[in-house]
Amino acid sequence: MRLDAEFRFSALTAAECPQWNRFEIAFAGRSNVGKSSLLNALTRQRNLARVSKTPGRTRALNFFGVGEGLALVDLPGYGYAKMSRAEAGEIAHLIDWYLGQRQQLGGLVLLIDARRGPQEEEFMIARRFHEPAARLGRDAHLIVVAAKCDKLKRIDRGAALRRFEAMGTSPSFCSSLTGEGIEQLRREIVQFRCGVGTKP
Repeated sequence: MRLDAEFRFSALTAAECPQWNRFEIAFAGRSNVGKSSLLNALTRQRNLARVSKTPGRTRALNFFGVGEGLALVDLPGYGYAKMSRAEAGEIAHLIDWYLGQRQQLGGLVLLIDARRGPQEEEFMIARRFHEPAARLGRDAHLIVVAAKCDKLKRIDRGAALRRFEAMGTSPSFCSSLTGEGIEQLRREIVQFRCGVGTKP
């Protein structure tokens, strides 16, 4: 199963987002949860998304085209990045607009540290994604990823799963380092896209 992606656009504002007919699947998570590394692992491209040792370097919406009708969208991280309050507010506003207003958005991959479990920010992201779906007439398929699972001992996975129960869906354990869960997640994304037909 392949996800042949290429960088297409970077948007700092809603007006800069591409107006196209692609079905978008966004990737959201805290600044240090490894979104860029996961995107690179999913697409088997080491440098597709920029990976930095400093969390929070992604400040824009980055759009990657896949084939003719799909796009993967890397959202700015939230949480630990060092930035001014004004800049943090601008990024939060951009994420809120994208999740709540973007018509092309149909899927959200929400990365959560497997050792930490979902916190209030993750529940807010999930709600912001689901609530406008009926109003906008769009799909709202949420994929919860328990990221960095290589840092979690096997014996602790049962407890980790219980921390995710409040999300209402079972997480996919994934590791960009070991490759665990990457192929399964790739298949879920591709099969989901194939099953929903074309988006306006």
